[in-house]
Amino acid sequence: MWGPARLLVPPECQPFGLACAALHVFSDDVCDTGPAAVRRRRFEAWRREVRSALETGDSHHPVVRAYLHASGRRGVSHRWLLSYLDGALADLDFAGFVDEAAYQQYVETLTWPALMLTAGLTPRLVPEDVFASSWRLVADTVQRTDFLMDLRQDLRDGRLYLPLSDLERFEVTPADLAAGRDTPAVRSLIAASARRGLASLSSAQRVMEEISPPYRPVTRFLLDLCHHRLQTIAAAGAAVTRRKFRDEPVACLRLLARARHTG
Repeated sequence: MWGPARLLVPPECQPFGLACAALHVFSDDVCDTGPAAVRRRRFEAWRREVRSALETGDSHHPVVRAYLHASGRRGVSHRWLLSYLDGALADLDFAGFVDEAAYQQYVETLTWPALMLTAGLTPRLVPEDVFASSWRLVADTVQRTDFLMDLRQDLRDGRLYLPLSDLERFEVTPADLAAGRDTPAVRSLIAASARRGLASLSSAQRVMEEISPPYRPVTRFLLDLCHHRLQTIAAAGAAVTRRKFRDEPVACLRLLARARHTG
């Protein structure tokens, strides 16, 4: 999203957005890099450091200092960052989703707060709680899309982000997915997962009417990109378990052109 953000986000907001996004990306790297025991120890230390900075209002770390300045200038609540840090800590011990409720809890405690770190900078036309609930729908859409896009790599890393209840419903085993088996059951599972993402996206469209017009183009691009990806995944079927999907440059340019005319 860096390129689209540079093109579509109003210039006066870009430094603040970069500061908040940088903290999210840096925290993700701390959480995701290295052996599990090392990651947990390192992330717990990082979490304590960030919490201390929020309490004192200062930090020796440049990324945290930039976030403190940005959030203060733009009035972003620290509750999103605190919730994200707690959710990311739990993700270190990720063992899969038993059912849809477990997936929704993941979105609630990790994906949604992480998205609000930057979405919270956006001037809105509705009360904050209404605005945040709309972005909860966007978070669900984005997360479903990302899990499907990254399915092959996650399976190679031994992590399955599709609810086990969905696999059982379609009579698919984790071994079927890991082996990249192209069966009617696997295709049905992938198609159903993509449809669920598209349904969530349809509900999330309401956020466009809640955003100040100058900030709508970048959100339009994000929603359209998810739509394009989910359609591509649905058409690909079981192939998403065997190869990594990348965005088509020409398609992305079309989405950018459409977004720039959003107001």
